[in-house]
Amino acid sequence: MATTELLITDVRVVRPDDPDNATPETTDIAVNDGTIARVASGLSREDAANVVDGRGLLAFPGVVDAHQHWGIYNELPTDTRTESRASAQGGVTTALTYMRTGQYYLNKGGPYREFFPEVLSAASGNAYVDYAFHLAPMMSQHIDEIPYLVEEHGVTSFKIFMFYGSHGLHGRSASQSDFLMTPPDERYDLAHFEFVMRGIQAAREALPDYADHLSLSLHCETAEIMTAYTRLVEQDPSLSGLRAYSRSRPPHSEGLAVTIASYLAHETGLRNINLLHLSSEKALDAALRMAKTFPHVDFRREITVGHLLADVDTASGIGGKVNPPLREREDVEALWRHVLADEVDWVVSDHACCKDELKFGEDRDDVFVAKSGFGGAEYLLPGLVGEGAKRGLSPQRVAKLTSWNPARRYGLVNKGAIAEGYDADIALVDPTASWTVRAADSESTQEYTPFEGFDMTAKVTDTFVRGNHVFADGKVQGDPQGRYLPRGR
Repeated sequence: MATTELLITDVRVVRPDDPDNATPETTDIAVNDGTIARVASGLSREDAANVVDGRGLLAFPGVVDAHQHWGIYNELPTDTRTESRASAQGGVTTALTYMRTGQYYLNKGGPYREFFPEVLSAASGNAYVDYAFHLAPMMSQHIDEIPYLVEEHGVTSFKIFMFYGSHGLHGRSASQSDFLMTPPDERYDLAHFEFVMRGIQAAREALPDYADHLSLSLHCETAEIMTAYTRLVEQDPSLSGLRAYSRSRPPHSEGLAVTIASYLAHETGLRNINLLHLSSEKALDAALRMAKTFPHVDFRREITVGHLLADVDTASGIGGKVNPPLREREDVEALWRHVLADEVDWVVSDHACCKDELKFGEDRDDVFVAKSGFGGAEYLLPGLVGEGAKRGLSPQRVAKLTSWNPARRYGLVNKGAIAEGYDADIALVDPTASWTVRAADSESTQEYTPFEGFDMTAKVTDTFVRGNHVFADGKVQGDPQGRYLPRGR
């Protein structure tokens, strides 16, 4: 009788805690009951029920993609199935996806006690990777529900969309309460943001077993600045496309929002703050200044693979519209400098599948009527490994940025490393493979990508989720194996 369910042989294991200059050790990985049982060389093949030849490839901890949006433009059950397939294709084994009430997603308001069970039911049985949800308290009732969400459902991370104050998802919004489906006598504004912070801090104090993993994430853009600059850009005939959209949501709008959010964290005593998808030098500069100003606040800084790979000129058309926008090449290079200086905590995809028929307006060249967001989970790990190698980013740092760091922050205690006792979430990567991005090759239902035609120099060949071989031979394998992950204790 076999004593090992799965044996992955001859892989170079990337360990997040190894020094940057360490050469990944060639070894074998034994898996039982979805958990890594041993990591050692020369393990017996005869004792294994299933042996996978790792072919000398790099073995990364499965990617913990801490920022996705399932169900934002497509029905949640369908999006969960198709976009988790794209995730597996890119070595993502755990997806943390944002969810809120209001337009898009389930297109309904109301309390999370009623709304969130519907979310869980819609996603159940459809995911090829493990998953969890961040939730956004959109009204005062949601703040009151935070302890319930923590204890009943293991939701430990929450979100504020700072630009929703007078902006919709894609641009100016005439009616905030209609868009957000909130009570007409409530405002989604700075006072609400403060009360969200106080609510999360109260939960941290009332639920000490969960406190370390209870955090607040913020989309940092300033609505008033964007509204004024959108008007200016629309009056400037020299600007169009992604450059116009970037100018309409200028980098200092990010920096100002970061500053406001940071002071509110200081004021409310909320320690765990995540600054999402910082897209510019000004945003990172503000984030680093705030970390020095308020050393008692544990800030984490996130950027996306899209902002690292593409700029307003190199992205393939206005399909690259996203919030915050893709920027000029100078900002891309600045983001890489911060990554290499170890001033960024994790890199994500911000995956939000939007099909062609929904993405573009009647005038396909009008960036201001296009929808915001695009997929990219399938390019996260290969893009960071390949482009990072050209810039001196070690595999160990990639593993920290894509797996270890977000797993630790968000309470995924069994994720983030290839080590005994951890979930057998593994992505095998060929760091010498050359290929060209084509939207048609993606498992996502999105028919375009801003990365169309980009040359990649690393490729995910195999993905294992808790020992299930979900991606191999260029295809997603088998039935959905992903589980919902309650977090916290």
